[in-house]
Amino acid sequence: MSKPLMIQAGQTLLADARHPAYAQIRDKLGVFAELVRSPKDWHTYRMTAISLWHAAALGHTPEHIVEVLTSNSRYPVPIQLQQEIYAVMRRYGQIHLASSHDKLVLWAEDREAWTTLSQVEEVRAYWLEEDDKRMRAYVLPVNRGLLKQACMRAGYPIEDQVGYRDSERLEIQLRKSTLNGVALQLRDYQRHAVDRYYREGAVHGGSGIVVMPCGAGKTLVGIGAMVKCQCATLILTTNTTSVKQWKKEIVDKTDLSPDSIGEYAGKQKQERPVTIATYHMLTYKCKEKHAFVHMKLFQQRKWGLIIYDEVHLLPAPVFRATAELQAARRLGLTATLVREDGREEDVFSLVGPKTFDLPWRSLEARGYLAEVQCTEVRVGLSEQDRLRYWDAGPRVKPRIAGDNVGKDEVAAALLHCHPDKPALIIGQYLQQLRRIACKLNAPLITGQTNQEERERLFQAFRQGQVPVLVVSKVANFAVDLPDAAVAVQVSGSYGSRQEEAQRLGRVLRPKRNGGEAYFYSLISAHTREEQDAERRRLFLTEQGYPYEKVTEFDVWKRREEVSG
Repeated sequence: MSKPLMIQAGQTLLADARHPAYAQIRDKLGVFAELVRSPKDWHTYRMTAISLWHAAALGHTPEHIVEVLTSNSRYPVPIQLQQEIYAVMRRYGQIHLASSHDKLVLWAEDREAWTTLSQVEEVRAYWLEEDDKRMRAYVLPVNRGLLKQACMRAGYPIEDQVGYRDSERLEIQLRKSTLNGVALQLRDYQRHAVDRYYREGAVHGGSGIVVMPCGAGKTLVGIGAMVKCQCATLILTTNTTSVKQWKKEIVDKTDLSPDSIGEYAGKQKQERPVTIATYHMLTYKCKEKHAFVHMKLFQQRKWGLIIYDEVHLLPAPVFRATAELQAARRLGLTATLVREDGREEDVFSLVGPKTFDLPWRSLEARGYLAEVQCTEVRVGLSEQDRLRYWDAGPRVKPRIAGDNVGKDEVAAALLHCHPDKPALIIGQYLQQLRRIACKLNAPLITGQTNQEERERLFQAFRQGQVPVLVVSKVANFAVDLPDAAVAVQVSGSYGSRQEEAQRLGRVLRPKRNGGEAYFYSLISAHTREEQDAERRRLFLTEQGYPYEKVTEFDVWKRREEVSG
């Protein structure tokens, strides 16, 4: 039988999704290429400099990647493409940054690389003096992060060997058992993630990104890094719910007292040896001064470790602050490095390269994640809305399609198909969510819901007192609802791949009875939502989650079958 891969121009690869070996080649391609289109039969991948450098950071060689292509391609791999792979990957590790007395020294292993960089004005702007013969230049420590960004944009990621400052020490150890008496031990992949991040050295280890599925225990990996580093830690996360969950986990899993852990969110402004803050708090601006009034938190202690939870969401002001904080160890945690704004290179240069990446389905096979059936349901617009949609401008069309009233009945029918299973209805538009919550007589959680009420409702859901929750995008991240078995997405943020991954993550925790989980995405037929949906599911398709496509009529038929 012919092989599953065809190679096109522009570092583009076509993988035959019908081929028996597709699952194996998909996992291999995911190491060094990004899925950009996933129609039914042929999936399109593209190699980029960033994807190849991440592969290099994980220890893969250009020889290995060329071998993957050669052994799976139907036709010979073009020599030019092989040369491009070698050229791009060999730029990783050619440029180094090290300490030299009160300055930093930038040096190159390769004359061609040095000549290229020396001709880039943005890079040279940070040089104090140059020694062309020895291929090195001296730089002020304050410009460490900015230089790394400039070199990345020039096509040469820096291998940062400067090391880290002496930080405030913090004695912290893992408990042998949790506060509830459950034996505590990191899973093998969690230990491996911590070790790959730390790498037993002050120079080469201690900065990087760990990519793991939702529900796989990224928080525990962060705690493992804290134990390794033994230093004051600043944890940045997405919302107040996540702040409280981080604190709860640290108290439950380590010997730290609650008094040594500060919450810097909402009304709380506690700064402690371990401080947990939200991105929103750090990027809050005083209207009068037009300044980020809480950004000073970065300088208030000698932080030895900064943990960026959901690192793919880093806002621009935190990027700028991170450029100044290169003397602290940095750990990024995420389920997907996808950024819709294309700023992956800033995450790479300022936080670190990908040091650990775990395929989602591999944990499902081991029972650490629930098996999930993904279904895309096409829902028609009413005649009135269809006319409104075609008369509307490009900015209004997504709202009409997303807020399709026909989705309300379909969402209710889907819940009827899964009686007695805890369910989440997730959406983008508040008007739509209020309608559905009223129809289902279910509680609604939005950004306007105060923190105490959110926690009360989440806890009632965990305890089975509330069988259905209707939630806005505030539940995309850091909500621990392990028993949620059904998620119905009624609307989303256009073509956001990371949002799709996070919403699927709400049902990924293994179920107590070992049952399957179900993820439904409701799409308005014959609208722009169909194109957005294709883009949204790209990352999950890359991870091996196929979507069954059905119509609303299929849902009604299934509902009748369940009703008997």
